[in-house]
Amino acid sequence: MDPAVDPIVVAVSRNSAHTFSKPNQASIRVLPGLGVEGDAHLGTTVQHLSRVAVDPTQPNLRQVHLLHSELFEELRAADFLVAPGDIGENITTRGIDLLNLPVGAVLRIGDSAVIEVTGLRNPCVQLDRFQPGLMAAVRGPKTGIMSIVLVAGEIRPGDPIRVELPPPPHRRLERV
Repeated sequence: MDPAVDPIVVAVSRNSAHTFSKPNQASIRVLPGLGVEGDAHLGTTVQHLSRVAVDPTQPNLRQVHLLHSELFEELRAADFLVAPGDIGENITTRGIDLLNLPVGAVLRIGDSAVIEVTGLRNPCVQLDRFQPGLMAAVRGPKTGIMSIVLVAGEIRPGDPIRVELPPPPHRRLERV
């Protein structure tokens, strides 16, 4: 990530249906303990269908999915065409090293929204259904981070993102 670039929101996306991609929006509203208003993954318990099948009572640690736009540039160099919202993220960012944030990092976004980082998104086979070979291209994982909502707020493209790290020792992100 470029330290000269202030962290910002590039795009916001949501979809009320359980589809892979999420259409971009002019804004999204996040609700404490629930997620993105109007999104299929809104809820206090897990909403991702594969996880619901295993245990529908699990807490929803995947309320808001964030992905760094720098990944799209990397993928374009490998001949993939991916744009904000295409691989299911709610918030596309620029200028923040999402993958190296610790568990419990707090992101203050725009005027009032506050979310807490819970872990990494695990890549799934739907990536290859979207574009063959995409899953191998994002191994690492590089497909973003998951979070929960602490404070409600409206989030729009162009909003600043401020990062607050938890007290040390920091825990590395794991898949949630």
